[in-house]
Amino acid sequence: MLNERISILIVEDDPDMAELISDLVEAEGWTPLTAPSAEEAAIVLSRETVHLVLVDHNLPGTSGRTFAQRLRAQTNIGIVMVTAAGSAADRVLGLETAADDYVVKPFEPIELTARIKAVLRRTIPSLKPERESEREHEPAALKLSDWSVDLKNRRAVCLTDPAKSLTSAEFALLEILAETPNMPVSRALILDRLGAESERYIDRNVDVLVLRLRRKIERNPDLPRHIQTRRGKGYVLSTGDGEPSS
Repeated sequence: MLNERISILIVEDDPDMAELISDLVEAEGWTPLTAPSAEEAAIVLSRETVHLVLVDHNLPGTSGRTFAQRLRAQTNIGIVMVTAAGSAADRVLGLETAADDYVVKPFEPIELTARIKAVLRRTIPSLKPERESEREHEPAALKLSDWSVDLKNRRAVCLTDPAKSLTSAEFALLEILAETPNMPVSRALILDRLGAESERYIDRNVDVLVLRLRRKIERNPDLPRHIQTRRGKGYVLSTGDGEPSS
């Protein structure tokens, strides 16, 4: 069980659903906080320490998607989108927004708590399991185009636009690829390392996450020099200035 001091903000306008999720959160030893709208959620965030936000996609007033985008522009807090939409297109859209993950209603309690745990581990370094040994080939820092990435302290700064930031999922992907630089990492391994416990998390979602990361760190995302594709093998982090790939 993860740290009992963890606080989860549940932004849900359905009282019954909010109560159900609160009970699940409390059963895991976390502290549930609730808000029926994006506006009230902003008030809670200004007053309380929150470690992860569960956001319903369909909220009265400001939509959950818009709220998540605004929140991501201000912080790297973990965001899980809760939605009733079940199509593949809707799920990809959820990842294309600011959310680190999503869960589709109706959901199994074990799926929701597993996704929360996975995002918490990505966003709070102290919750990560201790490594059995240090990875001798993993660099402590990276210089990728206009970005300076401090892997040890989990910080990524765009030198030409400090307002830009990486989501926790984007940074987690970068960490995974950086563990074996210049070597391909399969989609299956990336899914496993990202904590994708549900069968709803499909290979295509990894491609979407890679696309998002490329759009931020590559000077030309259509001809990436750093996050490259190795057909049939997966993705590779190129730390040099080699030839671009698609």
